[in-house]
Amino acid sequence: MHDNHPATLFVALDLSRSSWVAAVHAPHAAGKVSRHKLAPGAEGLLALIGRIRAQAERALGAPVRVASCHEAGRDGFWLHRVLQKAGIDNRVIDPASLLVDRRARRAKTDRLDAEALLRALMALCRGEPRVCAVVRAPSVEEEDARRTTRERANLLKERVRHVNRIKGLLATQGIDDYQPLRPDRLERLGTLVTGDGRPLPERLAAEVRRHLRRLELVLEMLEEVEAERDRATAAAPGKAALLLRLKGIGPEGAAVLCAELFYRPFANRRGVAAYAGLAPSPFASGDSCREQGIGKSGNARVRRMMVELAWLWVRLQPESALGRWFTARVGSAKGRVRRIAIVALASKLLVALWRYVETGLIPTGAVLKA
Repeated sequence: MHDNHPATLFVALDLSRSSWVAAVHAPHAAGKVSRHKLAPGAEGLLALIGRIRAQAERALGAPVRVASCHEAGRDGFWLHRVLQKAGIDNRVIDPASLLVDRRARRAKTDRLDAEALLRALMALCRGEPRVCAVVRAPSVEEEDARRTTRERANLLKERVRHVNRIKGLLATQGIDDYQPLRPDRLERLGTLVTGDGRPLPERLAAEVRRHLRRLELVLEMLEEVEAERDRATAAAPGKAALLLRLKGIGPEGAAVLCAELFYRPFANRRGVAAYAGLAPSPFASGDSCREQGIGKSGNARVRRMMVELAWLWVRLQPESALGRWFTARVGSAKGRVRRIAIVALASKLLVALWRYVETGLIPTGAVLKA
C-alpha cells in the first residue's frame, strides 16, 4: 500500500534509556522537521502526537493519519503494540539495514539518528520497500514462546563458564582430571591432591565448592527448563509434531525452529534461507564475480541450530537425498572443505524442512521415527 497521501503525520523515534527523541514531519508545516526530546514512556509520546495531529487537522480541515517508526532494540515490541492500539501505523526498523554515510568518521547523535529514521519512514510510505528492512513484530504469545529455548541457551553458556572456571582453578595446582559435571563431584573434591603431592589448599577448596554450588543451581534450572520445553513441544500440534517425526530432530531442534522461524509465513525458499542468514551473498562488479559465502545477516539462533541439525542429518539420515548429496560432494575430505559443505547442507535442509511443515512433503529419502 502506498501511503503518499498529503494528510499524513510522520513520526520517527530514537529511543534510549535516559530520553526519547521524536523527529516529526507534519503535513501543515511546509516540509519542516521538528524535533522533540521526551522522557521515556508512551504517555508523553501519545500526548505529543495527539497535540500535533490536532494542529494539523485544524490547519488542513481534514483528518490526518499518523505513521511512525522506531528501531528494534532493547525496548522490544511493547511500544509498537501501544502505538498500534492507539491507531498509529507503526513500523519497527532493523537498524542494521539503514543506509549510513560511509566516510571514515561520521557524526552520530540522537537527533541525526531520528532524522535518518524519518527519511526512511517517508521513503517506505512512498512505496520504496528496499530503503530499509521492517521487522515483523511477533504477537505476545509468539514472543513468549521463544523464552524457553533462549533461557536454555543462556543456562548452557553459564554452565560452560562455571565448568571452565573450576577446571582453570584446579589446573593451577596441577590437577587436570577433575570433571565438575560428574555426580560425585563434591565427594571427589575432598580427595584431590596437587601436582606436588599436597592436599588442596583450604581457600582454593572453599572457592571451588562455591563454584560447584552455583553449578548445581544452574543444572537444576537447566533440568527444569528442559522439562518445560519437552512438555510444550509434546503437547504442540502441527509443525512441532511434524518435525519430531523425523529421525535426527529432537525436542530442542523442533522447539527452536518453531519458536524462531516457522511461526511466520515466507513467500519462497529464498526468504526462508535469508531469514536464517544461510542465503548466499554474491559479489559481482564489472568483470569481478565471486561468491562471498552465506550472508550471516539473519537469525543467529536458527543458523546455529541448522548447522547442528545438518551434522545430525549426515549421521542419522545417510540414505536421504541430502545425506547422499553431502557424501558425494565431500567424500572422505576433512577440515575446511567439510565445514563449508555442512553449511551448504544446513541451507538445503532448512528449505526442505520448511516445505515439509508447510505442505507435508517429507524430505526425499528421509526416515521417520518408529
